[in-house]
Amino acid sequence: MSEGVDKKEESLFEAPPMGEQERMCEAILFASAEPVSVREMNARMPHGCDAAEALVHLRKRYEGRGVQVIKVGDAWAMRTAGDLGFLMQKETVETRKLSRAAIETLAIIAYHQPVTRAEIEEIRGVSVSRGTVDQLLEMEWIRFGRRRMTPGRPVTFVVTGEFLDHFGLESARDLPGLKELRAAGLLENRPPPGAMPMGGDAEDEAEDVEGQSELFED
Repeated sequence: MSEGVDKKEESLFEAPPMGEQERMCEAILFASAEPVSVREMNARMPHGCDAAEALVHLRKRYEGRGVQVIKVGDAWAMRTAGDLGFLMQKETVETRKLSRAAIETLAIIAYHQPVTRAEIEEIRGVSVSRGTVDQLLEMEWIRFGRRRMTPGRPVTFVVTGEFLDHFGLESARDLPGLKELRAAGLLENRPPPGAMPMGGDAEDEAEDVEGQSELFED
């Protein structure tokens, strides 16, 4: 009698079949506008489920479909296939404008993260205004990283999951090469700091840039 009871108790904690776990992951991703981490999925799913494995199977099942299961940093999401993005375009599109200073600052953070403000200025050869950084923070494309263990404990900047999700990237390693960015005009070989005015209005001289690269279009 006790043996039968033990088997019954064990069955209560037996994980659902992998096919059912895939369906659960699919439902969670479909209902979420933001990428969902494996940890969060495991917390929602029944005891014993393996969301990581289920997502691998689910991703393969969606290969070649109009909707794809993609990895965004450490999280997962369902997104329209890249080659079908034109179907989602609206007749009226509001273009998000970024100054050249903001584009260059964002590119430097993406490629050199974690990076401090002083390091950004050294790479650009020109000072970075507070407004440029604030704009990128408000867009939630960058965030504060860990402080450097150096004099003054300067804060660092890194790109966010929102940045990766917006541009359909799994990680910062999927960004185009630096040569491609320079060819697109997103990174310039600027003159030394002494050759350019470094006043507080230096950033204001940059013009808004539209359509230089698909990477930074909205």
